Amino acid sequence: MKTQDRPLDEDAQAMAELAEVPDWTAVAGPDTEDTGMEVVRALVHRVSAATGWQPWPLEATDTIDETSAGWGFVTPRGTTMIAFAGLVFSDCRNSGWSAYQIGPDDIEQAETGLDAHWPDHLELARKHWGEPDYVGDESSPAFLDEWAPGAGADRRHLAVWLRPGAQFQLFTSKPTRDPLTPAVGVNYAVYLD
Repeated sequence: MKTQDRPLDEDAQAMAELAEVPDWTAVAGPDTEDTGMEVVRALVHRVSAATGWQPWPLEATDTIDETSAGWGFVTPRGTTMIAFAGLVFSDCRNSGWSAYQIGPDDIEQAETGLDAHWPDHLELARKHWGEPDYVGDESSPAFLDEWAPGAGADRRHLAVWLRPGAQFQLFTSKPTRDPLTPAVGVNYAVYLD
């Protein structure tokens, strides 16, 4: 197993920028299976109008794949955000702790790493988002359905903040042997209503 442990600066900036969106209702779109040019164009219009984020440029000769349903945006501070009709997340690749190339004998070590780094991420999220509406982990027998039915599936830790039109979720993936989890880390996303 290999690990990466970097400062939380990129995550701190992204969390602050997510907190600045006062109402996510205007960002959310119809959460359907639809894809393609019109879906992406509508998404770009909604997200840009509601947040002020700049969409990735699309040259006149570029085309949007018919299977595409999401698009990237750059915030005024330079953070890349990826948006779909029901989800927004930051693309902060150089921030925080993660483990990868996990082998079957590395599960306990991956869990230990997640447990050790979860408190710092939770404290950072509290700094930007306030006190969470829910915090739990798999040590609770009720964790799977404690926040909502199935909310704890594939998670080792979960914290949730309610916002108009959205839930901010901070979480860790649950490493497993079968199927083998190739990578884990502390993640966060905005789930749109």
